[in-house]
Amino acid sequence: MKSVKTNLKKSFLILVSTMSLFTTVVGANNAIHPTNANAKTTKTHHSAYDGHYWMKFAESKLSKKQVAARRWISFHESTNRYHAQNGHCYGKFQLDLGYLHHNFTPKNQELTANKYVAHRYGTWIHAKHFWQAHHWY
Repeated sequence: MKSVKTNLKKSFLILVSTMSLFTTVVGANNAIHPTNANAKTTKTHHSAYDGHYWMKFAESKLSKKQVAARRWISFHESTNRYHAQNGHCYGKFQLDLGYLHHNFTPKNQELTANKYVAHRYGTWIHAKHFWQAHHWY
């Protein structure tokens, strides 16, 4: 009889532990699962390393012709590679390291390129024309 009680207690403890673990795991999954009702109220966070998102963000206020010129430059500078390096220039747009301030994330490269072109050339189309004449911008 004593061994039956001991086995019953052990079985009960195992069952309670398993249920507790299952509840914790399911609770954690529901907290981050995209179909969770609470997820609708949270903001989506985009990593600074999400190059596609930041490219689209940086291009969102540009005309189609500006976007085409911007993409033409990035292709000719680095074949669209965020880690391309040539001397003291780095990234997709081959910006001087000083412009990037040691922040080489796609987010910083995309946004800094827009600022650089706006300040120096006014538009991406003007920057492209300069590049075509001098093979740099």
